[in-house]
Amino acid sequence: MAQNENLAALSQAGVSVWLDDLSRDRIRSGNLAELVATRSVVGVTTNPTIFQGALSQGHAYDEQVKELAGQGADADAAIRTITTDDVRSACDVFAEVFEATGGVDGRVSIEVDPRLAFDTDKTVAQAVELWKIVDRPNLFIKIPATEEGLPAITRVIAEGISVNVTLIFSVQRYRSVMGAYLDGLRKARIAGHDLGHIHSVASFFVSRVDSEIDKRLEQIGTPEALALRGKAGVANARLAYAEYQDVFDGGNHTSTYSHLASASGNRQRPLWASTGVKNPDYPDTMYITELVAPNTVNTLPEKTLEAFADHGEQRGDTVSGTAAEAQGVFDALTAVGIDLADVFAVLEREGVEKFEKSWEELLTATTAELQTTGSN
Repeated sequence: MAQNENLAALSQAGVSVWLDDLSRDRIRSGNLAELVATRSVVGVTTNPTIFQGALSQGHAYDEQVKELAGQGADADAAIRTITTDDVRSACDVFAEVFEATGGVDGRVSIEVDPRLAFDTDKTVAQAVELWKIVDRPNLFIKIPATEEGLPAITRVIAEGISVNVTLIFSVQRYRSVMGAYLDGLRKARIAGHDLGHIHSVASFFVSRVDSEIDKRLEQIGTPEALALRGKAGVANARLAYAEYQDVFDGGNHTSTYSHLASASGNRQRPLWASTGVKNPDYPDTMYITELVAPNTVNTLPEKTLEAFADHGEQRGDTVSGTAAEAQGVFDALTAVGIDLADVFAVLEREGVEKFEKSWEELLTATTAELQTTGSN
């Protein structure tokens, strides 16, 4: 099977294409392997919303739920078993990609319980637990970039565990995330871990920034404000990439990383998350075409993946050297009255709340299923 030309070109430009979805049906049917073979997919991300959707549809999990009910498992234990089984199977699908890319890609992410987002110690404990349960070298543990999550990132990296830092919205928080990663590498080195085996990505959410800021621009309603709609998400990501280059790619602050690079320490790659376009007035591949840069990851919902396969444009690097222009967008947003600090605070809070809601729905549905199955 041949790779899709559009997605292959995207990969050749330095963008790792990851699928933002996972289900047991997708694994068992061979669909996931097919996406690797024909859509240049080299990784998968999951989150509580994705698992909630997977477990609520179809009958792929019925047999396992029945078995777990017979063992007396509660909802938390059942969900942990079901989700880690799926992630382990997906890791096995990507094992060859993992080997071929030297551990850079072939990655599958699983998220800590979102209810722990503001508890450092419990986040660390569950990250270690999930790492041991899945027991695959190509696993990423997803930890949210809350203030409480930052020290958890450092401590988990220090254990030699690879981390996908999620729910990053502001460039300011992103700087702290990079610092937490580098602190973790230093501690991992002292502890005797092989830094070459530790990888990390920093997941910067894109479309949600536009959704929140566009809403506020429309409330302001001036021509100057309305002209800025649909520009903030890409500008924010481009400013983040400039920060990545500053720390990891020869910028003014690369010397800190260079000491770790000499000990085989890996860069923490930027990952563009939430790249499905939510506003139908915008091009459906906008958050791919406008965010092409070396050493990046783009996690795509299947609908967006197929849209790019069908009509996506790859115009080369559309990010490097754009920081001044992106800062101009942010200056203009501030000038028309957008409180950017409040935007990012709201997005982080709502991001955690959305995942918590999905997790609670998953717990409720699983409890009901266990009770129904256990009584039959």
